[in-house]
Amino acid sequence: MHMFFPTAAFVSHICRLIGGRPIIRLYTLSIPSILLGLLTVLNLAVFIVPSHAHEIAILKSANIAPYNQAVSGFKSSMPPDTTFIEYDLKGDAQAGRMYAGKIRASGASLVLAVGSKAAIAARLEILDIPVVYSMVLHPGKYDLRASNLVGVPAKPPIGQQLDTLHTIMPNLKRIGYLFDPDKTSPLPTDATAHARQLGIMFIERQVRAAELVPSALRDLLPEIDALWLISDSTVLTEESFSFLLRAAFDRHIPVIGFDPELARRGALISFWIDPADIGREAAQVAHTILAGSTGTPHKTPIPKQRMALNLGTAEYLGITIPPSIQSMADEAY
Repeated sequence: MHMFFPTAAFVSHICRLIGGRPIIRLYTLSIPSILLGLLTVLNLAVFIVPSHAHEIAILKSANIAPYNQAVSGFKSSMPPDTTFIEYDLKGDAQAGRMYAGKIRASGASLVLAVGSKAAIAARLEILDIPVVYSMVLHPGKYDLRASNLVGVPAKPPIGQQLDTLHTIMPNLKRIGYLFDPDKTSPLPTDATAHARQLGIMFIERQVRAAELVPSALRDLLPEIDALWLISDSTVLTEESFSFLLRAAFDRHIPVIGFDPELARRGALISFWIDPADIGREAAQVAHTILAGSTGTPHKTPIPKQRMALNLGTAEYLGITIPPSIQSMADEAY
């Protein structure tokens, strides 16, 4: 609460409002009347100078560029009088318990959890403060469900991507992907259902070790029309990307990525969401909660899908990308 010290002029003005008497006649009032007047002044002061600023705790999984960009986007979309306290797990999930205790004691109005480790720590340790989590690629894998938790998608809806791919390649029937079930969840049922509506089938191969990727890919390629890359550290590394791309090109199979850098290096197309956009959407959710909405929002805004095209790859594979799709691209190579 802000302290307020009334000036003589202010007291005179209030007394005029209270009793319709000028301040000079205050001395003729009884002591109880004076005390009552002063208490009224102080009570009015409390309501005249309210504080609307909020303190928000930011729990970050690690100090990496995408997380920092999400935090910057979030801060830039919050009111200027908002105060922030930041905690960095530095990749150590065990540090979450210690920081959660500090957050609970800080009186924070809301928590922004950035990255999967921060989101998991918030779910386990912070039960009585609203939490908005972001930059979590596979939230279903971590069971991020609680009455005080709401998340902002870190990936564009697969349905949008499939619609774009169908426009570019209307004869596309089979999309293959590799994933490690210990690290990545299979594609959600709504994605496979949307694919079926477009006449597309997903074909998967599970790989639980990096050395099994080449054999799984050789087994998969003859059955598919396009290769969908997933952010899975078992499947996709700096070394394996070149192999995956070369093997797909040998069979004239386009590669679909999830980062503009993959398109720059040869993937036909990449879909992604800018981390700063995720932070800005998280701020919109925070606004709703801090404005007094009961509970957490059931629906969260979906950040804008961004797209990168490699026109050289399209020419090599004999794929004509319609001008309408080219005009939607955020980046083209």
